Amino acid sequence: MAQTRSLMTDGSPTGAHIAVDNPATGALVGHVSDASAEEVAEAVVRARRAQRGWAELDVRSRAEFFARGRRWLMAHRQEITDCIVEENGKAQEDAIIEVVYCAGAFAHWAKQARSLLARTKIRSFSPFVLGRSMYTRRVPLGVVGVIGPWNNPLLNSFGDAIPALAAGNTVVLKPSEHTPLTALLMERMARECGWPKDVFQVVTGAGATGQALVDTADFVMFTGSTRTGRLVAARAGERLIPCSLELGGKDALVVLADASLERAVNVTIQGALSNGGQMCTSVERVYVEEPVYDAFLDLLRERFQQVTSGTPGELGSTDVGAVTFPPQLAVMKEHVDDALHKGARVLVGGHSVDGPGRFFEPTLLVDVDHTMKCMREETFGPTLPVMKVASAEEAVRLVNDSSYGLQASIIGSNVKRARRLAEQFEVGCVTINDAQTNYMALGLPMGGWKESGLGVRHGAEGIKKYTRLQAVSANRFPMRRDMHMIPYEPSAYRFILRLADVMYGVGLRGRAK
Repeated sequence: MAQTRSLMTDGSPTGAHIAVDNPATGALVGHVSDASAEEVAEAVVRARRAQRGWAELDVRSRAEFFARGRRWLMAHRQEITDCIVEENGKAQEDAIIEVVYCAGAFAHWAKQARSLLARTKIRSFSPFVLGRSMYTRRVPLGVVGVIGPWNNPLLNSFGDAIPALAAGNTVVLKPSEHTPLTALLMERMARECGWPKDVFQVVTGAGATGQALVDTADFVMFTGSTRTGRLVAARAGERLIPCSLELGGKDALVVLADASLERAVNVTIQGALSNGGQMCTSVERVYVEEPVYDAFLDLLRERFQQVTSGTPGELGSTDVGAVTFPPQLAVMKEHVDDALHKGARVLVGGHSVDGPGRFFEPTLLVDVDHTMKCMREETFGPTLPVMKVASAEEAVRLVNDSSYGLQASIIGSNVKRARRLAEQFEVGCVTINDAQTNYMALGLPMGGWKESGLGVRHGAEGIKKYTRLQAVSANRFPMRRDMHMIPYEPSAYRFILRLADVMYGVGLRGRAK
């Protein structure tokens, strides 16, 4: 994207701006400001000022604001869908999933926040705290900075803001400079729904804008590359603030010999090509047991050839949209060329497409191995390498032969065996006879191992991470002096030792069996 200078109506400069294009057509669709570090700091100050009042609302009151947002989202679903398609270049069906996800997130966190953030009573049998009442409580962190990716401008950007808001934080969202317009729609939503001022703000800009947010927020939720994630984590560590990172993936799918091939092929294509393969949870490598390899590959090749790719239009117009991030085209070409140089074959596709937009053909690779980049490095595009394996055990070994550990899938009719194998995968999320559907289960944690990230989104941990834990102990019936207090009394400590012996040693409760 080219940086431009924007002029106000009177002709005076307003500062640096960033042009936003449509990846499917190359047409300019808008421009946004490139916020400075000072502007980010001012937004955080406003958010911090608004946070106390937002946190003082009870959960039901915040849920009512969510209900307004949910209704607005559904009433404007076509406008939002069109915006996502226009700035992201994805198929309309992929954009609809983002809208449905966020509507569901509004409903889920409005319902679950109260119980997940409720006080928890604590019991202890220590003689030193007898008679005390103890509990823990969840306290919002303050200002949460969300830095979103370009591949899902609603789902992975505003979607992460929802549980943070539900926990009583205010949010400053920095969307990708390649897809900022959808986030600005959500800022409009908050305004038109009467949300308290500055509870949710959007700052647009490039990398320096995101860095400024990491330098000022109280918590950072980052989704993006592992390389940038390391920088975010390092800076958060310097500031001693928490962060949560969803980073890269090289997600694998295993087809067992007893799998339904029809189901296996459908899951594979959906997992590999939805959103143009531009997701951290995309299936990027497939391992097939030898007895069904040929039959699976024949059917997969046939279905790959039926996949449509091109400029998104109405529903059903295309299956695979454009490549949103320009440098990604070079990565796809590099991975395919490297595989071919090392002995792989292309069964379908294999090339970028000439035209005003950015497209890469849905590509099916075979005769691949782990010396090839397409099997080890994140491709993030509509390419799929398929490898034959002698056994399920070999497949498990190869799945784990990766620096990434986000997600993996396994297809097989014997679910008990598939579960046993799946539990050997060194990944944070596993689906059996599915791919990616776990992301829509907001009660199920989603996060990566190894270089795929830190922390999780979704589940109880997905909202609790936006809070501090405070422990409270209250002595309800305080005496003038406890037996263990200074000055020490020998008789008191002899009693404490006898009591400890009964509780923990060779007394009545601790007698060895």
